[in-house]
Amino acid sequence: MVLTKEFRICMPMTVEEYRIGQLYMIARHSYEQSSNGEGVEVVANEQVTDEVNGVGQYTEKRIHLSSHLPYWVQSLIPKIFYVTEKAWNYYPYTITEELEQREVDFLDIAYDEIKPHHYKEAEDPKFFKSQKTGRGPLVEGWRENHQPIMCCYKAVSVKFEVWGLQTKVEEYVQGAIREILLLGHRQAFAWMDDWFNMTIEDVREYEREMQAKTNIKLKSTIESAEGSNEDKNSDSSKPQTPKSPKTPKSTSSTPTAEGRSWFNWS
Repeated sequence: MVLTKEFRICMPMTVEEYRIGQLYMIARHSYEQSSNGEGVEVVANEQVTDEVNGVGQYTEKRIHLSSHLPYWVQSLIPKIFYVTEKAWNYYPYTITEELEQREVDFLDIAYDEIKPHHYKEAEDPKFFKSQKTGRGPLVEGWRENHQPIMCCYKAVSVKFEVWGLQTKVEEYVQGAIREILLLGHRQAFAWMDDWFNMTIEDVREYEREMQAKTNIKLKSTIESAEGSNEDKNSDSSKPQTPKSPKTPKSTSSTPTAEGRSWFNWS
């Protein structure tokens, strides 16, 4: 059994604006949230070509989640614990493999609460007003009448096949990913004045710079934790990245066994 949720997130911007804003947000958010072996590690980010969809971008990331889980769960899993995200982005469509049966969760970037340690008033859509676009603050019910507006869909599947723990762990991981998506999309709006005038070339260059900085920031703490884990555990306890082809074999809504644990951020 796999726990699958589809997060639907309305954003006060156009689809083309979201393309820039999302790339900027992911790069900056990943850097700011990465420390002590936690955060987003970029494994691959390269251009690909698909016969149907044309030229796109293939990304593979590791979202390190250990600190987001309760202590009793952390004691049962390897010290290095991450979710692998693989996506083939042919904007505005992203090819991922997902299950037909899923729960739908509507996220409100302005009025859904985030954890207190993540809160910053400057990043609160209820108070932020863009100087470049005049958008914001977002009032209650903004999704009903705001212009422009668009909606992004994030399908997340989690599988943890350990008897007696599966349901709880899958729910905790889904909750951690929900928090990441909510915080990230609040920031995408609140950082609008920083990315609004960027071109796709500008934001790709910014992305490359921030990914390099983020990977360096994570590397030393990840290696330290891996070394500690190797001393205490056998090779079988190490986390493994799911194997996959460079492009999905099909866009079917029924994934292979390899694809079920993928988390699609892009």
